[in-house]
Amino acid sequence: MVYVLLADGFEEVEAICPIDVLRRGGIGVRTVGVTGREVRGSHGLILRADLSADEAVAAARREPPEMLVLPGGMPGTRNLDAWAGTDEMIAAVEAGGGFLAAICAAPSVLGKRGKLAGRRACCYPGFEDMLKGAEVSNDPVTRDGKIVTSRGAGCAMKFALALLAALKGEAAAEETAKAVIYE
Repeated sequence: MVYVLLADGFEEVEAICPIDVLRRGGIGVRTVGVTGREVRGSHGLILRADLSADEAVAAARREPPEMLVLPGGMPGTRNLDAWAGTDEMIAAVEAGGGFLAAICAAPSVLGKRGKLAGRRACCYPGFEDMLKGAEVSNDPVTRDGKIVTSRGAGCAMKFALALLAALKGEAAAEETAKAVIYE
């Protein structure tokens, strides 16, 4: 199962695009309302999360997620960083050998926790100093082992397809890209 953390102020396309692409690719995805069951994006879109914060932490304790996705946006990234459950969710993913994925400002959440040290990573311009110990990339999407990062909303489809490729392989990502006419 993939968990997408939604906190008030999340960047909508950075959450919705991965949710959609992963589901099209046959991956189970659950959205998590970090700041409440109904979460307001940075541009006013309101999503009703599949799981509450407490439900997600309990589920991750029972069965480690395959992947944790952190959308960026402001103040969404700050709200993800402040939520105590972020550390538990990251620990559960790592314990199960899963992937950590973050886009835009959200790689800073991983960087502050030392998860990017010694790895290549990218982020929204201006957040590079928060990628503690990372080799900063300017690529739209950067994958280093079990960590996938991306630069921003304009890279959301490329990010989503990279997540699908990480979980199901390049052929599945190419098939989904073709189905949605992504060039």
